Amino acid sequence: MIRRPPRSTLFPYTTLFRSLEATLSKLEAELKEVNSNSEALKKNHMELTELKYILSKTQHFFDEREQGIVDEHISIVGQDSLANQQSPVQLGFIAGVVKRDRFDAFERMLWRVCRNNVFLRYEEIEHTLIDPLTGYEVKKCVFILFFQGDQLKTKIRKICEGFHATLYPCPDNAAERNEMSSGVSTRISDLNTVLAKSDDHRARLLKSAASMLKSWLTKVRKMKAIFHVLNQFNFDQKCMVAEIWCPASDLDKIRTVLQHASVKSNSVPILAVLETNETRPTFIRTNKFTRGFQNLVDSYGVANYREINPGPFAVISFPFLFAVMFGDAGHGLIMSLFGLWMVLYEKKLSANRTNNEMWNIMFAGRYIILLMGIFSIYTGLIYNDVFSKSINVFGSHWGSNYTDDDLLNNKMIQMDPGKYKVNALRPTGGNYYMTPYPFGIDPVWQLSKNKLTFLNSYKMKLSVILGVLQMLFGVVLSAFNHMYFRRYINIFFEFIPQVIFLVMLFGYLCVLIFWKWFKYDADSSSGAPSLLITLIDMFMQKSYKNLYDPQIQNILQKVFVIVAVLCIPWMLFIKPFVLRSKNNRKVRRMNDRQAAIEEGDINRPNGRAGAAKSNSSHDEHEEKFEFGEVFIHQAIHTIDYCLGCISNTASYLRLWALSLAHSQLSDVLWTMVMRNALNVVAGNVGGITLFVIFAPWAFLTVAILLVMEGLSAFLHALRLHWVEFQNKFYTGSGYLFAPFSFKVILEQLEGVE
Repeated sequence: MIRRPPRSTLFPYTTLFRSLEATLSKLEAELKEVNSNSEALKKNHMELTELKYILSKTQHFFDEREQGIVDEHISIVGQDSLANQQSPVQLGFIAGVVKRDRFDAFERMLWRVCRNNVFLRYEEIEHTLIDPLTGYEVKKCVFILFFQGDQLKTKIRKICEGFHATLYPCPDNAAERNEMSSGVSTRISDLNTVLAKSDDHRARLLKSAASMLKSWLTKVRKMKAIFHVLNQFNFDQKCMVAEIWCPASDLDKIRTVLQHASVKSNSVPILAVLETNETRPTFIRTNKFTRGFQNLVDSYGVANYREINPGPFAVISFPFLFAVMFGDAGHGLIMSLFGLWMVLYEKKLSANRTNNEMWNIMFAGRYIILLMGIFSIYTGLIYNDVFSKSINVFGSHWGSNYTDDDLLNNKMIQMDPGKYKVNALRPTGGNYYMTPYPFGIDPVWQLSKNKLTFLNSYKMKLSVILGVLQMLFGVVLSAFNHMYFRRYINIFFEFIPQVIFLVMLFGYLCVLIFWKWFKYDADSSSGAPSLLITLIDMFMQKSYKNLYDPQIQNILQKVFVIVAVLCIPWMLFIKPFVLRSKNNRKVRRMNDRQAAIEEGDINRPNGRAGAAKSNSSHDEHEEKFEFGEVFIHQAIHTIDYCLGCISNTASYLRLWALSLAHSQLSDVLWTMVMRNALNVVAGNVGGITLFVIFAPWAFLTVAILLVMEGLSAFLHALRLHWVEFQNKFYTGSGYLFAPFSFKVILEQLEGVE
């Protein structure tokens, strides 16, 4: 609430607005005056130009008349008139210009009206003229009409007026025509000088206005925004009242600003915090690093007020899941360099505004691109994949004890995963050092034919582990939402059974994956059971092959399945009946209170009756409890979660699928393009071939593997966050806090323009 200031200081921008209005009015008046003067000068210039052409073109018309005047006299007045007259007839004439497209109709009209009693001569002006009113180019003709008698003269003038022909005075004497032509040329030269100065003056005015236009627009938009906000205030005789949303942490700053404003505006602002039941807007503070990740989350839905925000978790999880699918250190290096370039030159790039939507999207996500590239380098080193090739940093932990004859005579040689021994005869010696490669995949797999089988098994299991961990983390986050909003019933009848259901089935699957990795080595891997068959047998209560003690495995799997199945009615039935029981108790209390009020048993001076009435009226505004709706909603939620655990786990296999697709495309591109250049004989020919082949290989690498595959991995990572992760705890039905900001208003208006 702000106490209304004196009228003189009510609107601090009024003086500025009036000053700007006066400046614009003055500029408008000057421009109108310059334009009107320029238009008049151009019109005068065109008239003088036409007169100049008339004087120059009609000279030989007069020469012809002087030489053949008898013939003209005969053709105009006829034989009878010539016989009756003893002296030559003096002819009158009219000279002017008419538009070329109207000349044919003009000539026909003269012939019909004057009955062939006029002599018409014309000539087209070679140069096009500029119409001073429209600014378009027009073509015109110079004409001269010889006639006899005032009656024909009157008719000719009316016809010229009807066809908008311009008539000009033309002396009959040659000396006078030469003198007039000289004067017209002088006046045209003077007009050209005046017109040039007029154009310069108008250009200076427009340049001055153009230099101030952005500043004027900014001022007008700011004032418009201020008055728009002021129009939302409630006015009375003493003060203006407004209800606003503001961050609780900024209350002290707002009070300080209001105190400074009160000194300048001679007003007394009062800031009071109000309690309300309205839904509060969501305000999330971001910086240039986290803004891109927060935009990804807000695209799904804005968080409810005080709901856990998945944005900070997406800073790490989103580029990591992208990198699991992208997984190439070479491609990741190119992507990270591109993102680093945008980050280092962000001030210069942001200053150069453009309407290219694709570029604006990439620049807004420059930190996302940078992190995706860095994480892709990491996962590429884990996969030991650099442009589809492996790098041997630590030396392979597989050795060869084959003879030279074995290597030369056999195209394919099988490596024995047994312990490596230096023995030429190889009675028991293997090829494996029995120690793992220090970091990532051993480079020897790049040469093996079963590389795809090995990596598929590894990446598929890794995808399941990452998916179950992220889903479990999402379910755990839902518990924090329940505790903050004091929905404790959801903790006991949703969160706990959800965790148990997920852990008993898919958490157990992850344990089996690690157990299989640790238990089976190269010698015993041929007898390892399939995890998929084991999971199916777990539900079917069968036992095909056991990963550990058969009796313990059978008992544990039966217990896990039974407990998981019991979690379904736990989530489905208990919560609706508990809510109905609470609602019934509440209704009974309200009825008892209402009955007591009606009987007057609690109508005492301590105000309990009044409190009861207020509570009763408050409860009337609460949403009415409908058991059927609650039960249906709970059933949908239960079915969605139980089936979602299965489908979402399978959905995380896209991490393996896209990683496989990316590595295979990269390998095909290298084999089909780059290898052809490397297989050429060394020398000048080989160098030239490599130089020529490298360009299409680099282009296809950027266009297909970085842009297309990168966009595909980006969209799949986004889907995993939106559907598989966020739906475990995130409602996303809130609305953003939109504070009054000149910067935002100006950016939005510039975007519209």
